[in-house]
Amino acid sequence: MNILDLKEETVQTRRALHRMPEPAFKEFKTSKFIKGKLKNLGYQVESVAGTGLIAYRKGKSDKRPICFRADMDALEGEEKTGLAFASTNGFMHACGHDGHMTMLLGFAAYLSEVSKINRSIVLLFQPGEENAGGADVVLKDETFRKYEVESIFGFHLQPELSEGKVGTKAGPFMAQTIELDISIEGKGCHGAQPQNGVDAIYVASQLVSSYQSIISRNVNPLDAAVLTIGKISGGTVRNLIAENVRLEGTLRTFDLEVYRFIRERVEKINHGLEAMYDVKITTEFIDFCPPVVNDPGLYKDFVSIVDSEEFTEMKPMTITEDFSFYQREIPGLFLMLGIKNEQKGFMMPLHSSQFNFDEEVLLYGIELYKRIAEKYQVL
Repeated sequence: MNILDLKEETVQTRRALHRMPEPAFKEFKTSKFIKGKLKNLGYQVESVAGTGLIAYRKGKSDKRPICFRADMDALEGEEKTGLAFASTNGFMHACGHDGHMTMLLGFAAYLSEVSKINRSIVLLFQPGEENAGGADVVLKDETFRKYEVESIFGFHLQPELSEGKVGTKAGPFMAQTIELDISIEGKGCHGAQPQNGVDAIYVASQLVSSYQSIISRNVNPLDAAVLTIGKISGGTVRNLIAENVRLEGTLRTFDLEVYRFIRERVEKINHGLEAMYDVKITTEFIDFCPPVVNDPGLYKDFVSIVDSEEFTEMKPMTITEDFSFYQREIPGLFLMLGIKNEQKGFMMPLHSSQFNFDEEVLLYGIELYKRIAEKYQVL
């Protein structure tokens, strides 16, 4: 089969998936659609992590299988693309997961035309990537673990990379994510008599200002890190000193030791402000995704199967991706597939209500899956 022969089916599949976006672990229609496609192609399909799916093809050799992964869930939000196949249910595939699933289904179709394969392969459709850690759930599921995959590969559409390009890097590639929830308990009083209270809003402002010094003055400039307080809520009315304030933020790093250092600094600042202003500060660190760290050997192998004109050596990115959970136990390579095309108007960032891409890019993704399969002797 020529991959170009998959074009019409690829477009239809992408648009069908785009119409049915669903949130993490509730990808019921999506799962049913994918399962039907895979069964029509002759695959035996297993459920994993609830709504996830695994299609397995056994090869002739005794080598452990490789795994290709695509994520399934969508984001909450109203779509504003104006497309004829736009979603209307309050969710949207604004992160390209419809494209990821379509590429893997396209490769499944290509693979189904090969009478016998040399090496076993696992095609994994993963639920719950968006802030839900679905990869961690899959990794703990015996349905997945029984295959003992040797290596795992994943793609992500990337609007900052030009169409026709593929990019990645060896080692740390995407950041670890930690969420911060901070509560400040002061003492309320009338705004006209501030001496009788302890202003939690004022303490919050000192807290945010002090946190900014951690990155700018305490962390080595060569150790990338981001600390952002994105939400503050507190107080009741304009003429009362606020008794309680809540802050919510995010911390991104590429190194566990840097994370530990920043955490220690946050706690020291909190203790200092507690003593200074007679308040109680409670901080919760919620570890989400570890950093995406690409296996150097898999990176070297991938670079050998692409031309220099199509490959881009990328810089580390402070966004996060739960593919990193797999990489803690399995050598993995995560890649970015360029979709930026200014002439066609495909420039909107990920998570935008107007995010879209040229569906022909997906054929290139299928071609790259084929090259990887050839490199590791599946085909």
